[in-house]
Amino acid sequence: MPLSICILGLSITSSWGNGHATTFRGLVRELANLGHRVTFLERDVPWYADNRDMPEPQGCTTHLYASLDDLKASHVAEVRDADLVIVGSYVPDGVEVGRWVQGTAAGIAAFYDIDTPVTLAKLDRGDHEYIAPEIMPGYDLYLSFTGGPTLRKIERDYGVPMARALYCSVDPNLYYPQPETPVKWDLGYLGTYSDDRQPTLEKLLIEPARRAPECRFVVAGPQYPESIQWPENVERIDHCPPAEHRAFYNAQRFTLNVTRADMIRAGYSPSVRLFEAAACATPILSDWWEGLDTLFEPGREIVTAETADEARAVLEDMPAEEAREMGERARQKVLSAHTARHRAKELVTAYEEARAEKDARGDVRLVPSEARA
Repeated sequence: MPLSICILGLSITSSWGNGHATTFRGLVRELANLGHRVTFLERDVPWYADNRDMPEPQGCTTHLYASLDDLKASHVAEVRDADLVIVGSYVPDGVEVGRWVQGTAAGIAAFYDIDTPVTLAKLDRGDHEYIAPEIMPGYDLYLSFTGGPTLRKIERDYGVPMARALYCSVDPNLYYPQPETPVKWDLGYLGTYSDDRQPTLEKLLIEPARRAPECRFVVAGPQYPESIQWPENVERIDHCPPAEHRAFYNAQRFTLNVTRADMIRAGYSPSVRLFEAAACATPILSDWWEGLDTLFEPGREIVTAETADEARAVLEDMPAEEAREMGERARQKVLSAHTARHRAKELVTAYEEARAEKDARGDVRLVPSEARA
């Protein structure tokens, strides 16, 4: 039976400075293609209002709300009547939103953590910006961008009934090779500035750029401090919207994947940029983290480096044909397991598991789709 799904997420209308929008866009589109009905509720904030690159996303009905009070007053029916209600990480007033959802939803209440290692580090510090330990057991399902041992930790330490990985994904209709695109850069990086990623970016891109002045590099993304001293052969692009990502990857000989420190510690935390680049068959140079080899085979589908010399050696020593074949193998891996359609199906499976477990516990609320039938 088709599901009614309500998502309260950080943003779906604007990709400015966040990776959430891209994830939600692909997920809701594929859920709709599978026959499910999706409503997306987004807090209307000035920084996204000024940068809305997709005000009417495909596959869902989108509503903007002005405040927590506005959400509660205007969208009770959408939350109460949905089979599955999902609250995303970094939603403004996320703890209060979660409490309200848990008290209002008749179906399964889920939390979708697109920032799991960051979330757990914040909880360890007593930072309850968008989720708090006392509300976590009230979620029937915890969906996580991070897999591996972290899932059991969430269940064990925070009393969540069920935690399941729901990694980021890619839309192969938007990300694919364009052999006709001229190569502009030997190595590029796409990502918003963060303090904990910057040392790796320095090590694997900026320092190799200094050592190889004959090569061309690019860093695209907002919020980089003006104090950074970029080598002359590193081009800076302040914002590369999703509509330009495919062309951006295809214009690189290699692309760099850099992982946040919390995600390296947790492992099993792929970024959406990793899958986007692979779908374009752009060879990927990445830092190493536990679980990377469960997604891509090192040496055949991806190459890793720990030092500037290792990164430079990849650029200078790997034959063009070997790099091309590596990129194509990574693309085939993504098409077989990491598209938005795969994630939509995995979400429905996780919902069915959570529904069955909740019913088995005797914690049975009215199932909205049954009421509609």
